[in-house]
Amino acid sequence: MVKYIFVTGGVLSSVGKGILTSSIGKMLQSRGLNVSVVKIDPYVNVDAGTMNPYMHGEVYVTDDGGETDLDLGWYERFLDLNLRKENNLTTGMVYKAVIEKERRGDFLGRCVQIIPHVSNEIKSRIRAVGKGSGADVVLTEVGGTVGDIEGLPFLEAIRQMRLEEGYENTLYVHVALVPILDVTKEMKTKPLQHSVNELRRIGIQPDIIVARSPEMIDSEALRKIALFGTIPENAVFCSYNVETVYQVPLILDEQGMSEFICKRLCYMDCKRDLSKWKKFVDTVLHPEHEVRIALVGKYAGLADSYVSMNEALKHGGAACKAQVCVQYIESESFEKNPEKVEVLKNFDGIFIPYGFGPRGTEGKIAAIKFARENHIPFLGICYGFQLAVVEFARNVCGLKEANSTEINPKAPYPVIDLMPEQRKVEIKGATMRLGAHRIIIKPNTMAYALYKGEEIYERHRHRFEVNLRYLRKLEKNGLVFSGKSVDGRRMEILELPDHFFFFATQFHGEFKSRPQRPDPEYYGFVKACLDRKMGKSKPSFA
Repeated sequence: MVKYIFVTGGVLSSVGKGILTSSIGKMLQSRGLNVSVVKIDPYVNVDAGTMNPYMHGEVYVTDDGGETDLDLGWYERFLDLNLRKENNLTTGMVYKAVIEKERRGDFLGRCVQIIPHVSNEIKSRIRAVGKGSGADVVLTEVGGTVGDIEGLPFLEAIRQMRLEEGYENTLYVHVALVPILDVTKEMKTKPLQHSVNELRRIGIQPDIIVARSPEMIDSEALRKIALFGTIPENAVFCSYNVETVYQVPLILDEQGMSEFICKRLCYMDCKRDLSKWKKFVDTVLHPEHEVRIALVGKYAGLADSYVSMNEALKHGGAACKAQVCVQYIESESFEKNPEKVEVLKNFDGIFIPYGFGPRGTEGKIAAIKFARENHIPFLGICYGFQLAVVEFARNVCGLKEANSTEINPKAPYPVIDLMPEQRKVEIKGATMRLGAHRIIIKPNTMAYALYKGEEIYERHRHRFEVNLRYLRKLEKNGLVFSGKSVDGRRMEILELPDHFFFFATQFHGEFKSRPQRPDPEYYGFVKACLDRKMGKSKPSFA
């Protein structure tokens, strides 16, 4: 029988529920259990696809083309799973399904209400993940903060699941902030107490409470939390600040959390083995080298806009035994002060991430030009790939006004243009080229050396592509498209053979990068940065 763990959060959002949920999953995996994860987002959007990264962080893409919350990225990285669209649940998705059922006549003669119709839809979707994945345990993270009006139907649904699935098959974990006052250095548990009280008013008594604090809570704070939370002291744990989030499963396991959960869910004979995870964490904590990378983006004001990319760089760094120090640079700063681009000389590599729309694009193009002319290792992803084509067309092919029609619809040389099938698209949600697509790699190229084969599947999220009218001119001037779609219509990978490392992809390799299995393009980029720093004549990809 599938068992269910529900993770809620209090006091404020971004308290660390996603990392906690991932860590619980990793601990259960280390004891031989199969897990799956559901992320509930109470916003009314059907999915995350139409939101600006500044609103909710990056949009994470699954193999089957789901545009989801960034927490699914944490789940996939920690648990080495490939999740699906149904692993992300939103208010918009639930209400849309219920309304469609009502219009179809499924509820004829009934007044459709939050309880039971909406709550039943939520429960059925959570259970469907358990059934479809074959998991022993399904972890469900309820986004937002306890007390938010948007989250109430979801909390009611998980309250009902305790009654329907049974005490031994359900477990509630609540995480809330325990701040430390700057002046007195006191740990304050009152915010957490109020959060637990709010959860109780909804009808949920937590089985485990996790204090999110800058440092390990002391015995007095632990005693208070247990007393006012009405749980035993051995059910209170602390997720304190660590050097890397990948340490969190280890510190919680040391406190006895996985043992407590297994006993509570009647898994009595599960021996744990976190040795491989510990080895990876040790590599991250004790690097032998350091590389500095400039991330030139248009959402640089919020690190969560690039969280998967940042983690993929760390994974590549760990494989090279190197610490990757990423500095975020707003691309518009190069437009306001063109001479500022010279600051890029101080970095070992230049990284151009995804983006949408014209703002900041000329700054990105200036950074790409600087990387190409100064032989600084360069990696471009999605929009970075497209702008690398624009820069090459302008400054090498002599097409001075080359551009993307996304930036200038009337560009005289539209080297990047809207995909044909996108021209009649009117609905923005879930209509990009999404999910995993097959790519054929050209032999005797850098791409072939990195991916070690002729065929890969990578995740995409874009509407624009290389305009085939300009393909011959681009290739004649030295740009190599070393990866293409199966039918050869879409350019997927570009590289410059005479450059130390100049590499860009239309796809998002970061979505498939894992802590102990870094994505090849990110590994290759970090390795090239390190090799150039060490004075090698060309990068080596062992």
